[in-house]
Amino acid sequence: MIAGGTHLVAKTVTQEVNPVVLTFLRNCVSLAALLVMFFAREKRIKVEKKDMKQLLWLSFLAVPINQFLYLYGIKFTLASNGALLYATTPALILILSYFLLSEPLTRKKILGVFVAFIGVAIVMFERGIDFDSDYFYGNVMIFLAVVAWALFAIQGKKLVIKYGSFHITALSMIGGAAMFLPVGLIEFAWHGLPVITFGNWMSILYLSLGTSIVAYMLWFYALGKLDTTKVAVFANAQPIFTTIMAVIFLQQPITATFVVGGVITIAGVLLTQRK
Repeated sequence: MIAGGTHLVAKTVTQEVNPVVLTFLRNCVSLAALLVMFFAREKRIKVEKKDMKQLLWLSFLAVPINQFLYLYGIKFTLASNGALLYATTPALILILSYFLLSEPLTRKKILGVFVAFIGVAIVMFERGIDFDSDYFYGNVMIFLAVVAWALFAIQGKKLVIKYGSFHITALSMIGGAAMFLPVGLIEFAWHGLPVITFGNWMSILYLSLGTSIVAYMLWFYALGKLDTTKVAVFANAQPIFTTIMAVIFLQQPITATFVVGGVITIAGVLLTQRK
């Protein structure tokens, strides 16, 4: 529910706050909270020197690419589209694992990936094939953000096994936030300090504490208690929850094309998760 609400909050706040400023402020808050949590729990950084290069790459994927491209893209497209595109993460992980890690793909999983991306294509081209439209541009930016998140999951696997999921996830987020700090400072130096309303500050707190910390912690806690496939099923419900909330709170119209594309996408993703 927290993750599903993220798309609504992000869509609303990006209409008034520059995505660069939003990413910067979001990560300033989450950076402070994560530093306290990390050193209270982990005491010290355990990552060996030989693994630091990989950790820096994960940090780059997590924030400058994943978080920024998502917040930039959601400004131009629908909240429900953002949720649906993120639901394809398991399918992308399968494809990238095949090419990067030479992990085998069964016929059922290949079919699932194919079906999932047919659904995504239906949604992305819902308004026609216009590569210059803001709608299509926003969808592409979010899709790239999802690719970055899938790469993060794949390429961080060895470090997670070696050092623990919280240790690596927290350090990646801390490192990514630190990487984005100069970008935000340059934005402020160029355009000055923005005026941000109380409502937008609440949205920033939701994204920084609710999404970047609480949702991530709940996710990893669930992974420790349940089978990965069962946890993924709940993640697949994210587009449904987001769509319902978008209709209620954002008055977003739901078209037949979106419903068809969404059903096909989720069906494909579920198929990839079957053994």
